[in-house]
Amino acid sequence: MFEKLRVIELASVLAGPAVGQFFAELGAEVIKVENPASGGDVTRSWLSKGEQPKGTVSAYFSAVNWGKKSVLLNLKNETDRQQLYRLVATADLVIASYKPGDAEKLGVDYESLSAINPKLIYGHITGYGPDDQRVGYDAVIQAESGFMSMNGEAERGPTKMPVALIDVLAAHHLKEGLLLALIKRMSTGEGAYVPVSLLDAAVSSLANQATNWLVGESVPGRKGNAHPNIAPYGEVYMTADAKEIILAVGSDKQFASLCQVLGIVPGDEFATNAKRVENREGLVSLITEAIAKEHAESLLSALIEAKVPAGMVKSIDQVFENGNTDWLLGDETIKGVRNMMALPRGWEKRDLTPPPQLGAHTKEVLKGAAGSQ
Repeated sequence: MFEKLRVIELASVLAGPAVGQFFAELGAEVIKVENPASGGDVTRSWLSKGEQPKGTVSAYFSAVNWGKKSVLLNLKNETDRQQLYRLVATADLVIASYKPGDAEKLGVDYESLSAINPKLIYGHITGYGPDDQRVGYDAVIQAESGFMSMNGEAERGPTKMPVALIDVLAAHHLKEGLLLALIKRMSTGEGAYVPVSLLDAAVSSLANQATNWLVGESVPGRKGNAHPNIAPYGEVYMTADAKEIILAVGSDKQFASLCQVLGIVPGDEFATNAKRVENREGLVSLITEAIAKEHAESLLSALIEAKVPAGMVKSIDQVFENGNTDWLLGDETIKGVRNMMALPRGWEKRDLTPPPQLGAHTKEVLKGAAGSQ
């Protein structure tokens, strides 16, 4: 779809590069500009314990850098900056993740680049917005946006999520904004500046937890896996064969089906969802005792047949044992997970080149840029 689109990625870590991979998966040429003085994208050096990187490509870097070309440019250097300007002249999108003021110092802010290319669309991710120069990192934003205060067990301290979910959410917000800008440009020919902050993306994603406070004036706290508005929903139960099962019962009809499968005769205190939330402790004890007598495979089969939402708690290796190749990029040499999953029916998923070694495409891309002048 975006075969003629050229994207310049002036971003590192997770959020900005995820947007770049999104466009690469849809056919765009994505040029990742990396600073040779700093060793490029910092995630190239973020190795897990015992990990053996593939050249300059770490597992973390592999998460969001498929299908790109890596070009080395030190933007503090005037010659290199002019090289970037030549690329920008033929670009459609720029994805940047500078904290406020830094892009201006380097001469790669929207005003500077749109003067070169008025049709340019510039997506800019910051930590806290245009007026706050703090560096934005996911773990801190999780804390400051309220997520950590709600995550974890009540008797323990705040817990961050094990995925940099705020970065992922901000990336999705920026994708949406850039697509809107592209649609508008089709009719107006005008470029656009599309900003998003990690904090804004996080707060807008608080969803029902935000309205529990805004509407109900109830400050959400740590409830472990329990849902503040639904029961039984989110709790994990152990089966007789030591497997962990999770339930997500969202209606009274589903609860009745659950009781039938488990052979439970519920009291009036569990007749409605509101009552089940009010009497959650007794409900959990009742279900825990019943599920402890069941074997996971037969129980899940019965629950699925009865249309009761339930599933097994799986480790990451178990997730990828199901053979679903629709999720995957690469081959036995190196693998990754696709960024774009909501393709219209009939569209084929693209094979992408592996995450690039540092500077692997510098000569190729810059020679092409010089030839286009």
